[in-house]
Amino acid sequence: MTRAAVPGLPSRYPIGEQLPALYADDDLAQRFTAGLDTVLAPVLATLDNLPAYLDPRLAPGDFVDWLASWVGVAVDDEWPPQQRRAVVAAAVRLHRRRGTCRGLAELLRLCLGVGAEIVDGGGAVWSTTPGTALPPAPSGDLLVRVWPEPGEAAGGGAAAVDEAQVRAVVAASCPVHLTCRVEVLTAPPADGGN
Repeated sequence: MTRAAVPGLPSRYPIGEQLPALYADDDLAQRFTAGLDTVLAPVLATLDNLPAYLDPRLAPGDFVDWLASWVGVAVDDEWPPQQRRAVVAAAVRLHRRRGTCRGLAELLRLCLGVGAEIVDGGGAVWSTTPGTALPPAPSGDLLVRVWPEPGEAAGGGAAAVDEAQVRAVVAASCPVHLTCRVEVLTAPPADGGN
């Protein structure tokens, strides 16, 4: 990351004013330190505003991509800035839910603006009754059904779902021991989805 010099940015802490009184009227010392102020002003402004640089909602656009690398999120260059900021801001929550149906559905909604229903082959149950039958063997399949969310398109209608992008997100997030299938629906399933 580089921050270029900002023309005309004043230094909040001019070096010339901090010199001993002997140099207060020295023209050479004042001009020399004014040159340093020009170079250091962007650095000091960045340090003064460091909390804003670390908040994806407030950070400059190039810093949002840098913050994404800090939290281990891959952002697409084609995403609009607000979508990038939302994904970076939700990164920790998404990492906590990684590998779960809920986490995958939320990731698909944030990244692609689609609704999702995930049907897991399962194999885990619990019971408070002793002697309960064991669950069936896990199928090893994960079915991901996606549909366009209303209001995501420019006209307020539903946007088309790009199946290749859905498959890429699912492949990156699906546990390696499962086989993932993707179905693209035109509307939410009759049972309401997630």
